[in-house]
Amino acid sequence: MSKSFSTFGLAVSAVVLTCLPAVAQTKVTNEGISASEIVVGTHQDLSGPIKGWGVPVANGMKMATDEINAAGGINGRKVRLVVEDSGYDPKRAVLASQKLIERDKIFAMVGPMGSPTVLAAQDILFDAGVLQLFPLTAAEFTFKFDPAKPQERLKFNNLLPYVESTRAALKYMMEWKKFQKPCIMHQDDEYGKNVLDGFNQQLTAMKVQPASITSYKRGASDFSAQVAKMKSDGCDLVLLGTILRETIGAMTEAKKLGWDVTFLGASPTNVQEVPALGKDSVEGLYAASLFEIPYEDSAKGKVKDWLVNYKKMFNSDANTQAIIGYNAMMTFAFYADKAGKDLTGQKMLDSLESGEKFLDIFNSPPTKFSKTDHLANTITQVQQVKGGRWVLVKDNLMF
Repeated sequence: MSKSFSTFGLAVSAVVLTCLPAVAQTKVTNEGISASEIVVGTHQDLSGPIKGWGVPVANGMKMATDEINAAGGINGRKVRLVVEDSGYDPKRAVLASQKLIERDKIFAMVGPMGSPTVLAAQDILFDAGVLQLFPLTAAEFTFKFDPAKPQERLKFNNLLPYVESTRAALKYMMEWKKFQKPCIMHQDDEYGKNVLDGFNQQLTAMKVQPASITSYKRGASDFSAQVAKMKSDGCDLVLLGTILRETIGAMTEAKKLGWDVTFLGASPTNVQEVPALGKDSVEGLYAASLFEIPYEDSAKGKVKDWLVNYKKMFNSDANTQAIIGYNAMMTFAFYADKAGKDLTGQKMLDSLESGEKFLDIFNSPPTKFSKTDHLANTITQVQQVKGGRWVLVKDNLMF
C-alpha cells in the first residue's frame, strides 16, 4: 500500500474518530517528569548477536544526553537516561520495559533496539501511556497506527522504513543494471519479513518474477545452503535482508563458490563494520541508506568535531549506529523543548504532531510528523562499498 494512500486512509479515519465519544482520548503518562529532571529509558542489545548495533547506539544516546545536560538541559530539566540490555531477546525486552516503567518511572522509551524485541514490548508501553519514540527498527508496526486505537498514537519513527527503502533501492538497481533474475535471502523474523514485503511488492509492480526466495533463522552463521540454492537458481541480483555478520557470511560464501553476483543490502547492512570486518568479501556491495556515512579524514565542521568527541569519549570510531542513537536523543530533546516548560505527556504528544521540523547536523532528511503520519520521511539513498568505504551512488530516491 502506498504511503500517500495509507495517509489518506488515516486522515479519513481521524475524521471519523472525532465523531466518537471522548472515551477515545489517548492516555499519556506524566511519570518521569520532576522539577529537575526527565527520565528516559531504552533497551539495547549490549551482549547478544547485534551488540555491534546496540553498543554504539547506547553510546550515541549517552553522548547526546551529556551534551543536552551540559547546555542546561531541556527547559531547565536534566535528562536521566536509563539503559537496559535486552540481548536481542524478545522476553528480555519485555522484562526490561516492565522494569523501566514500574521501577524507573520513565517518561518515554527512546531508541529501543530491534524488530522482534520492540514488537514484543510495545503494548506494555502503550498500556502504561509511555511514548515509544524513534526505535532502532524501521518495521511498519513502529509507525502505522489505527486511529480507532488511541494508545497506538504513542508510536513515532524517524528511521527509513524497510518496505519503502527496499522498494526504492531495488527499483533503482533493476532499472539501472537491467537485472532479470532477482533473488532475496532474508532473516526469518519481523525485520526480514518487511524486507521480503518490499521485494515482493516492487517485483509485482515491475511485473518481474523472483528467481529465488530463501531465508535463515535469526542468529544463524552458516549460509552455504542458501547461497548454493540462489546460485543454482541463476540469480543476477541478490537482495540481503541481513544485518552484520550474515551480510559478510553470505558474500564470503559466494566468493568461495566463485559466484560473481551483485548484492544489494537492506538499510541495516549500511554500517561501517560491514566493510571493516568483511574486507575484500564485501567489496562492491550496494545498500539502501538514510544518510551519507561520515569519515573523520573527510568530514568538516560540526560533524568533524562530533567524530573527534565521540572517539575521545568511547575510545572507538563513531559509526552509523552511534549517529542514529545520538539523533534519537537529540530529536527527543527538540520536541520536548518545543512542548514548553510545563511539560506533560499530552504536550509532548502535541509537540511531536505539530509539524515542526527537526534538522540534525549530519544533513539527514528533515524529521517531521503530523496527527495522521508518525513516520518522519521515506527519502532513500543507494551507497556502495568501494576501497573499504561506503560511497554515495544515488541520493534522493523517493518511493
